[in-house]
Amino acid sequence: MTNLPNLDPSLVQTTTRDEGAHKPRILLLYGSTRPRSFSRLLVEEAARLLEHFGAETRIFNPSGLPLPDDAPGDHPKVQELLELMQWSEGQVWCSPERHGAMSAVFKAQIDWVPLALGAVRPTQGKTLAVMQVCGGSQSFNVVNQLRVLGRWMRMFTIPNQSSVPKAYLEFDEDNRMKPSALYDRVVDVMEELVKFTLLLRDRPDLVDRYSERKESAEELMQRVNQRSI
Repeated sequence: MTNLPNLDPSLVQTTTRDEGAHKPRILLLYGSTRPRSFSRLLVEEAARLLEHFGAETRIFNPSGLPLPDDAPGDHPKVQELLELMQWSEGQVWCSPERHGAMSAVFKAQIDWVPLALGAVRPTQGKTLAVMQVCGGSQSFNVVNQLRVLGRWMRMFTIPNQSSVPKAYLEFDEDNRMKPSALYDRVVDVMEELVKFTLLLRDRPDLVDRYSERKESAEELMQRVNQRSI
């Protein structure tokens, strides 16, 4: 517990999974390549909590990822991202707010994810938690946009979310998040994400779609690749 000094262990619920089942696999994405990126620091804090709640986590570093369509799909960073997308059962998205919107660094990561598996996106049916960091007062622009984006990627976005205002005041000199109601909200979000991930991965029928069972992958690709005359 020394790695989570701000967490009260007596209030943590134990999330159980089927005996022999692997840990929930959670991918975390952040939206800034700055040396001291607060979206990265928040993601790292979230990963510690997720692991405490019994998940396996991986964090993708967007540095070096080319702009969408500005490099071939076999670029190493693109392949790394796509492999993690398919590996994951749930995801955490965290972006700073820039000009009232998510950052280009974050959006570029999602724009590399294609509709490449027939009618099923690599993200389809996965759980999603959304967070944002703000340089000034609290805003919900980014988390609202991330929810729209998650819906488009056919993900199950959990109800809870986190928005951290004046993020530069919320982390100490060791880059750990200070105890506060904002930290407690991050705990809530990660605890909820693990619970929903376990629920949905054991019930794939809950995110299965009639139209996708009806339409074959080949038929879909023929339809979406049609050119207007």
